[in-house]
Amino acid sequence: MSESLAGRRALITGGSRGIGRCIALDLVRRGATVAFSYLRNADAAEETLAEIRELGGTAYAIKGRIDDTERCNALVDEATEQLGGLDLLVSNAASGVIRPVMELTEKHWDWTLDTNARALLLLSQRAAPIMEQSGGGGIIAISSLGSFRVLDNYTLVGVSKAALEACVRYLAVEFGPKGIRVNAVSGGVVHTDALEHFPNKDEMLAMGDRTPAGRIVEPQDMANAVAWLAGPESAMIVGQTLIIDGGYSLPA
Repeated sequence: MSESLAGRRALITGGSRGIGRCIALDLVRRGATVAFSYLRNADAAEETLAEIRELGGTAYAIKGRIDDTERCNALVDEATEQLGGLDLLVSNAASGVIRPVMELTEKHWDWTLDTNARALLLLSQRAAPIMEQSGGGGIIAISSLGSFRVLDNYTLVGVSKAALEACVRYLAVEFGPKGIRVNAVSGGVVHTDALEHFPNKDEMLAMGDRTPAGRIVEPQDMANAVAWLAGPESAMIVGQTLIIDGGYSLPA
């Protein structure tokens, strides 16, 4: 694989498992140095670091939450110190309550919206001045089809992803003149361990049968899109949400 991102310094939130882990590994294969955050699973973080070392790459794991300004600032600052700068931020870490509407509470709302949407704003506010000082950079947020399609039990996550995509557009306009491109990658059903939390897991896995591409999305599909948006070939893609779903969301 060509080192199309050689020398780039990237922070990926939630990079020890699933989509985030795949993004971290892919960026390293393309020549980047990465730092990634994780919340609790130190073993998964160590496994990711070990795999990156096997690739001959350099990475740093940072334990930390992203649910308030102080923690977001600390994460960006530590990543910048470890990496010697910052060129790319991938806001991937996500959480949420998967329940019917009438079972949702105010605490569920706050937790889901803060983790999935507000964190992008807070992390970007800290990262943008650092990127601007080094001549620019890129911010990429990970979204999902629930931002515009109604999915079972997905109310809060869907609302949070819609807010995230709106935030991407506003950030893109304000940060564009600073040389910072902001975009999002929205995945369909992605084959990760996160599906275990859905009561309709089997139904979601079967969505590949109704997808023009003939399968559901793999984490590498998401990583490929992130790498393209991070590279120079996508220079005129600004404030957009790139849908990676094999055509599932196309009108029937």
